[in-house]
Amino acid sequence: MLGFWTEFFLIGFVIATVAYWIALRVRLMAVVDTIWTSGLGLGAMAYLYVHGFETVRSFVVCLVIMVWSFRLSYHLFCDRVLKGEEDPRYLNLAKHWGDASKRNFYFLFLAQILFVALFLVPVTLAMRSSSESFLLMDWLAICLAGIALTGEYLADRQLAEFRGNPANKGGVCKEGLWRYSRHPNYFFEWLHWWAYVAFAWSSALWWLSLIGPLAMYIFLRYLTGVPHAERSSLRSRGEAYREYQQTTNTFFPWIPRKHTL
Repeated sequence: MLGFWTEFFLIGFVIATVAYWIALRVRLMAVVDTIWTSGLGLGAMAYLYVHGFETVRSFVVCLVIMVWSFRLSYHLFCDRVLKGEEDPRYLNLAKHWGDASKRNFYFLFLAQILFVALFLVPVTLAMRSSSESFLLMDWLAICLAGIALTGEYLADRQLAEFRGNPANKGGVCKEGLWRYSRHPNYFFEWLHWWAYVAFAWSSALWWLSLIGPLAMYIFLRYLTGVPHAERSSLRSRGEAYREYQQTTNTFFPWIPRKHTL
């Protein structure tokens, strides 16, 4: 176990450093977003290979995290890297950090390895769950993962299609899942991590898998997700987004409220 994590952090350090060098070369700090998503998928594959688990559950868990990793990594790469336009979050950070921005961004890249390790905890617990036979909770986990992956894909696609229409420039997306939540992609991302809680249910340490949904909710709702997205939307869409805030739930999907003056 110790050997795996030692190699994980050493290799992670090298990958994060190379990714930071690439980001400097292309002048795009948004490259950092792809480290966490791709690192989780690769880390899960490495863990499965090193420990040689042979239960059906361990392979299913690995498949679920790999599908999640590939889809989100591909989406972020196309949406934030290929476009060549810096994410407003990193522009604001660079402005805030000033002369220290290069150093601080390097630490941000390195921090992604810690985040990967944190979220590998519930994934590896799910792989190590003691029961060899598939349980009812495993089927529940597959359903949760399927709903979450589908919901997040639809939310990203609906937003991309809305933004891709020139007639919607400066407008607020209220179509599809965005009618019921201002951040449905974040909600389904959070829901995804409950799948590993269900997968790990037969483990004596299942409660540690709660790290996934708990940490993801804190990050998305209060730190890296919603606050930055809300500030950016208010700056770019103004009163239209303020009205959207009054009628639509922030995170959990629900029926829109009537606008009040």
